[in-house]
Amino acid sequence: MERVIDVAQFIFDEYKRQSGEVIDEMKLHKLLYLAQRENIAILGEPMFPENFEGWRYGPVCREVRLCYTSDGMNAANLREISSESAYISKSIVLQYGAVESWKLSQMSHNEISWVNARKGLSANTNGDRILSLDDIRIDAGKVRPYDPIWDMYYDEFEDAEVAQE
Repeated sequence: MERVIDVAQFIFDEYKRQSGEVIDEMKLHKLLYLAQRENIAILGEPMFPENFEGWRYGPVCREVRLCYTSDGMNAANLREISSESAYISKSIVLQYGAVESWKLSQMSHNEISWVNARKGLSANTNGDRILSLDDIRIDAGKVRPYDPIWDMYYDEFEDAEVAQE
């Protein structure tokens, strides 16, 4: 299992490679959430064990919030992530990297995990309730994972393999 800080650095670097720009912190948190949800949708398990909090602008990971800088993660001992995690994270950057941060924030407000973490809070309260992993699994069950590199949905790969035989 990865550490969220390592995945954050990978997304930071991949976003900069693809766009030529530094990713803003809000977008980084939303892409991390989407990477976690996508990993659960594809592999059935979380990519990293750290949690997200239901802040008013969407899911936020405290560990990343504490070390984000415009130069990357200000953390010691950053490690490479696995090829599987890198592939999924790169896919998330390809799919959502061009989407404006505020639009990603609005999208995250439709996630069951965020809605449930915000119950009883006013719209102006930051909030620090943890998004339930079970709720993120529900969110993951509602997506149809897409691979922008192969331009196919994951459930189409089996059909493509059968057609080649």
